[in-house]
Amino acid sequence: MARKTTAKSTPPAAGMPVVVLHGPETFLIEEYTRRLVSELEQAHGEIEQFSFDGASCTLAMVLDELRSYGLMQSHKLVVIDSAAEFMRGSGHRPAMERYAEDPMSEATLLLRSRDWRPGNFDKAVKSSGTVIKCSVPGDADALRWCVARAEKRYSVQIVESAARLLIERIGPMLSRLDTELGKLASSIGGSDQGESLITRDAVVELVGLGREEQAWMIQEPILRGDRSEAVKTVQSLYDVSRAPSVLMMWACIDLARKLNEAAILLEQGQSASELARPLQLWGAAARSLPAAASRLGSQTTSVMYQRLLEMDRRAKTGRMPPLSDAPASREATRRTLECVAVEMADRLTV
Repeated sequence: MARKTTAKSTPPAAGMPVVVLHGPETFLIEEYTRRLVSELEQAHGEIEQFSFDGASCTLAMVLDELRSYGLMQSHKLVVIDSAAEFMRGSGHRPAMERYAEDPMSEATLLLRSRDWRPGNFDKAVKSSGTVIKCSVPGDADALRWCVARAEKRYSVQIVESAARLLIERIGPMLSRLDTELGKLASSIGGSDQGESLITRDAVVELVGLGREEQAWMIQEPILRGDRSEAVKTVQSLYDVSRAPSVLMMWACIDLARKLNEAAILLEQGQSASELARPLQLWGAAARSLPAAASRLGSQTTSVMYQRLLEMDRRAKTGRMPPLSDAPASREATRRTLECVAVEMADRLTV
């Protein structure tokens, strides 16, 4: 699973003087880090590890640590987190390019970062090390990973429908999926019960959505064009779950934005299957949103999106009553949300 996220990258190993791990999937970054530490310990025995914050450390601090011998004369692992910020420092990139071309054999440099700008440094690293992009997987890969991870790490089985629902509820980010798998495995006793099985019902019961996450549930009935269900969802989320009105409004704006972007991309010749990753769609929305965008077209979706942005702007600048969760304003706020949901659902009615 991990290798599929970096088609041309070699997993980190002892003997690689420089390793770069970058991307939004923190689980893979941590997993590759653990693998590298294990490889170094097998090759060198005890190692010394030094960590730097790339946002605050200096070039001299990093190079001095890489080039100096440890007190125990053991191999060093020098880690720079927020490495993209470090590389943006004055003179840092050319100096690090020179280091990557002639690195120390007694030390391993590990750079970790969410963002990353490739360049000559990457080319120098790849001659003897590796640069790995740790991306969030698609739904299909995440599903396979869930099944394998549950068995290997938590000694339980998870049925495919349960894994699929888990991904639909929280998305395909592996760090979040791993946390929920651990919670689900613990709830059924893990390996103590032998044939432990995580079912769909277990996911329904235990993987609930927080109030902020629940606000995004308003998108589902709107996308189906079900105005009655959209109103009921607004009432349930706002009056029962107490989801923040600002987030519910933003969920509507986000849906309109994705519809507009999908419509534009489809009109430019992209296929519906290519939209899931750039628009961060998963579950049923990965199929229904492109279909709705194709049906409406970019002109209609643009009008919808701009209207919601203008409404939001007017509410924030005092030109119309603002959304407020204060007791005296809740009824008016709920009516506004209901009107927005109904108008969008009507546009999306098949």
